[in-house]
Amino acid sequence: MIKYRQFGGDILKSVGIICEYNPFHNGHVYHIEKVKKLFPDYVIVLIMSGNFTQRGEVSMINKWDKTDIALNYVDLVIELPFVFASQSADVFARGSCDILKFLDVDALVFGSECNNIERLKNLVSVQEDDKYDELVKKYLEQGFNYPTSLSKALVKLGGDTIQSPNDLLGLCYLKELKNSNVEVCSIKRTNDYLDDNLSETISSGLSIREAIKKGTDVSKFVPSCSYKYLNDCVFLDDYFDLIKYRIICDDISIYQSVDEGIHNKLKKNIAKASSIDDLIMSVKSKRYTYNKIRRMLTHILTGFTKEEASHIKTSYIRVLGFNRKGQKFLNSVKKKCEISIITTYKNDYLLDIESRVSKIYNLKKKSDTLDEHEHKPIIR
Repeated sequence: MIKYRQFGGDILKSVGIICEYNPFHNGHVYHIEKVKKLFPDYVIVLIMSGNFTQRGEVSMINKWDKTDIALNYVDLVIELPFVFASQSADVFARGSCDILKFLDVDALVFGSECNNIERLKNLVSVQEDDKYDELVKKYLEQGFNYPTSLSKALVKLGGDTIQSPNDLLGLCYLKELKNSNVEVCSIKRTNDYLDDNLSETISSGLSIREAIKKGTDVSKFVPSCSYKYLNDCVFLDDYFDLIKYRIICDDISIYQSVDEGIHNKLKKNIAKASSIDDLIMSVKSKRYTYNKIRRMLTHILTGFTKEEASHIKTSYIRVLGFNRKGQKFLNSVKKKCEISIITTYKNDYLLDIESRVSKIYNLKKKSDTLDEHEHKPIIR
């Protein structure tokens, strides 16, 4: 059921997009334009990862510049806190969907490889089978990584499976929003996330990142508002010396996602590794995916501990930027929102972590030297 909000004579309806924009490219423009056609005149609300992303990447462009880019196309940008944004798909989805529910957003649209909501909903029902968690645990104990264990359990119980990253995220979104009033829709992805080759005009974020690393011109693949920020990009490899220091000096077993056993492998191989890829390939196994290890290294870099991760919950909604339409939407929801909607820094457990990780991120950036306390929302 769609909920209508009245403000100043306007009826405000809203649609959410959960994103990372690393970097913002033509595929994202295509996605937003499709959302606008599906939900004309709706307020478009972004839930956006900040300076670190779910796949263990450092955001090439800082979150404030990403917000500035996004406001050319959307109405409101909300930060997905680091403690959710840098973790596995289920935690990433929980944090994102919590914000959508607190903001009383009417719909969510995500990119999907299969583009079949009913199929995904059926798989969510399979996941609710009492035997599902037992099967996942069994496959994990056999040495399979988490995504493969999920896939094998789905096949065993439902005869169907998915392995594409956006579909796996879509499953998590549907699971988190199952008992809410948020309508969930999908848009067919136009390219393969894992394709590292540039295509015609819409290429994957991976292919664009790889091209930028090689010094290849990517102006055909990103809008001009994004391209102008690509002269000060950072990658996880830029932080390798800091990660190396942490692994050599710290008890890395205390950090989030560093499982028992692999920390010894990291300690053993760090001295010989000359890059992030060197290190990952030296410890990678059937159980530990490339992205899982990158998340591990991100948590080591930022000092994000298992103790900190055990206390996370959505305690605020932080506004990074908005236009007039987005401001009207905020005014219409802030009085009844169950948690604080903030536009300035305040004392909060999650924000303290955000401040720390942003300072670490800025060690290798030239363009953004402001502390989290000094930033105000971008207004269009």
